[in-house]
Amino acid sequence: MADLSNSIHVVNGYDKDAYTYYPVIIVGAGESGIAMGCRLKEQLGFDQFRIFDRQAGMGGTWWINRYPGVACDVPAVFYSFSFSPNHAWSSYYPPGEEIIRYLQNVCEKYRIVDKIQLNTDVSEVQWLEDEELWEATLLHMTPGTGDLSTKERQTMMAEKGRESVYLKEEKVKAKIICSAAGALVEPNAWPDIIPGRDQFQGDIFHSARWDYNVDLRDKDVIVMGTGCSAAQFVPRLPKEPYNVKSVTQVMRSPPWVVSRPGALLDLVKRESWEKMTPILFPYIPGLARAYRTLLFCLSELEFFLIFTGKDAAKKTRKQLEAKLLRHMKHVVPEQYHEILTPDYGVGCKRRIFDFLWLESLNDPKIGLTTQPITSLQSRGVTLGPGRTYPDPEDKDSKAPIDEKYLPADVIILANGFELTTWLSPLKVIGKGGVVMQEVWDERGGAQAYMGNAMDGFPNFFIIFGPNTATGHSSVILASENMVEYTLKFIKKILSKDVKTFDVKKEKEIAWTNDMQEKLKDTVWHSGGCHSWYKTANGWNATAYP
Repeated sequence: MADLSNSIHVVNGYDKDAYTYYPVIIVGAGESGIAMGCRLKEQLGFDQFRIFDRQAGMGGTWWINRYPGVACDVPAVFYSFSFSPNHAWSSYYPPGEEIIRYLQNVCEKYRIVDKIQLNTDVSEVQWLEDEELWEATLLHMTPGTGDLSTKERQTMMAEKGRESVYLKEEKVKAKIICSAAGALVEPNAWPDIIPGRDQFQGDIFHSARWDYNVDLRDKDVIVMGTGCSAAQFVPRLPKEPYNVKSVTQVMRSPPWVVSRPGALLDLVKRESWEKMTPILFPYIPGLARAYRTLLFCLSELEFFLIFTGKDAAKKTRKQLEAKLLRHMKHVVPEQYHEILTPDYGVGCKRRIFDFLWLESLNDPKIGLTTQPITSLQSRGVTLGPGRTYPDPEDKDSKAPIDEKYLPADVIILANGFELTTWLSPLKVIGKGGVVMQEVWDERGGAQAYMGNAMDGFPNFFIIFGPNTATGHSSVILASENMVEYTLKFIKKILSKDVKTFDVKKEKEIAWTNDMQEKLKDTVWHSGGCHSWYKTANGWNATAYP
């Protein structure tokens, strides 16, 4: 009888217990999932895998975040796969739609398009100890419903029934599971502590689920949040084709804003750079790789000069903060200087790399406040009394504190994503029926040996897992590192050198303790800010120290 363990096939034929077997299942068709699929084919010559994604298109974060002005804030040459460089970027910081096209082209180049199954949610995987296989529950979805947030899908099912979202459920089995579930996908919901949403007669949507059916022309718009997404779309709202009447940004605390591109781009005009690189990179062997390597070295140098807790880094950080504040005060109106002066170290939370936002605050249509929304009315919001920054008890502060009413036709949430609930909503059940998320809760927070695997969950690999992100470099680099590391184990499993890989508990715990200890000597731990790098209990499962 032929050995089919490395081939996709149906087991038990047309029997009621029939199921499809996949040697490898990849969860997520974003950058990490695509990289894993490409490298399985290129490095191992293996194509018996499937990539499942609940969204209606490949691209992960870039597919779902399609707000006006969405763009990469990392140099494009450093935000593309090393195994598939792109020399034809239209911009040093390309728009989101161009990144999606790049990812699609990569899939076509490596012929994995037919390996990707969209509108399919992997809701649960469970380790079958007797068979030494994973059983995965697939939920086949109505096209497009996977692009909705979890809360939107729940509302849709409550109103129209479960079948309006989920068409059918299927059980399949796999030898290996690779989770490439992304982070910047599930948006934070409306803050329930703010009353009056049922009275508000305007539109409310999240920037990650931008509603282009809402006409913003001549509308009063409230934007909740001043993070990276808001910095990209807010400056565009007063202009064509949106032409809003007014925009008021509600800010909890100020971000650090880096307004210069940095690196070698400072030495040449941006237009010249974007004109010459498509000519130079393809025809001068090694130039693109050399520049990519230089960017890597510069970003690593930046880490040691800014992000660590060393005395030299603290001094450099203070110098950079002074420089950024000087620039901010030179660009924005004086009325915003106080509320745009952070009281924490630069790098403690993600910086804004900006070309437009600070300058846009001079537009009379755009306003900025740190007074929180305390209630909604039918066509407006109430701000205050009080403020979130500076401290409302600070008697020397000139920032407004009295209650204020603002007209509002549209509220846009730019309040971030659910980043501390790793792998959610995927439920992972390992040996003895233990749930991975519950193990994390018991141990203090999300964790994995080398950011890649957990004890008690054999042949389950996390791509871009806990403590693998950087606050100073390219996420693509981190993803590729994890893919290459995982391939070493997959190769041995597929070649039958071993049947399963499992991490020793003591090694996983020791690795995690080492990560958390080293993170204490970084600005992410001691910078004095509230950020998505850490959970409420102070656990940092995001950054690598």
